[in-house]
Amino acid sequence: MRKSIAVLTIVLMLAGLLTACSGGTAKSGKKQIVATVFPEYDWVMNVLGDKAGDYDVTMLLDNGVDLHSFQATAADIMKISSCDMLIYVGGESDEWIEDAVKEAVNKDMVVINLLETLGDAVKEEEIVEGMEGEDHEEGEDHDDDHGHGHDHEGDEVEYDEHVWLSLRNAEVIVNAIADAFAGIDSENASVYSSNAAVYNEKLKALDAGYKAAVDGASAKTVLFGDRFPFRYLTDDYGLSYYAAFVGCSAETEASFETVVFLANKLDELGLKAVLTIETSDQKLAKTIKENSKSADQEILMLDSMQSTTSKDIKAGATYLSIMEKNLEVLKKALR
Repeated sequence: MRKSIAVLTIVLMLAGLLTACSGGTAKSGKKQIVATVFPEYDWVMNVLGDKAGDYDVTMLLDNGVDLHSFQATAADIMKISSCDMLIYVGGESDEWIEDAVKEAVNKDMVVINLLETLGDAVKEEEIVEGMEGEDHEEGEDHDDDHGHGHDHEGDEVEYDEHVWLSLRNAEVIVNAIADAFAGIDSENASVYSSNAAVYNEKLKALDAGYKAAVDGASAKTVLFGDRFPFRYLTDDYGLSYYAAFVGCSAETEASFETVVFLANKLDELGLKAVLTIETSDQKLAKTIKENSKSADQEILMLDSMQSTTSKDIKAGATYLSIMEKNLEVLKKALR
């Protein structure tokens, strides 16, 4: 359900308080940048480089609450309404931001919507064979070239919001961020462009590492006893997947049919691991494993970066470091 009505009410209540404010520049004189999720924040900091001290950069979701369950406060709305640059995903989970932008005090705000930036690279959320929500009846699915079943005709299209889990998408977005900073600070445009180029070389090198790992792997399928936010990553490297739930699902309890289907897939494909995401209690993954014939698979975690906190950043977490760890996990899962 959309959060827009409640957010619009807050926006209208704050409008009178904010109209006296001038633009997005704080008392410090620094430009205000708001990034909703961790990957955006980290990309901004890398594009800024030594210029980061010239800006106040806020990561809105900084306490471990993911995009799908985040509830904006009045303070959050105020930050968005008066900032100089806003970077957000642009999917169903943060539609509320559109209302805040429409009523924003700073009419010169630069807005980067990730889904709009990526255009045709954005994928529809899908239900694959065996997943909760799939009817389990023969003849009902229409598979694409990855063996994935699409939503049935007539259903409202929902887009997969987890675009940051593609290193290739990251490169496009980093360039868009660099261009945006060049637009608000043309004197340092070459600095932002250079920083983006250096960072994108790192993305390309890691992308090559993923491709080499998948090309040399014994298995070409991953299985998640969890939500599945990694479609962009698996599609980049031609991997197939099975999972209990779609990426944005709030469900945690899988049906008997789903558990049995996934356990059988472990046996059929000889998979060595059941994967989860970082917030999982692993109960479902363990149940799937225990219902397989061998019951000796590892339970491994891939980090979808949906709950990375400010504390994690202070401890050294970066987009690249997390994706590097994910690569090592993927190698183990595909061996």
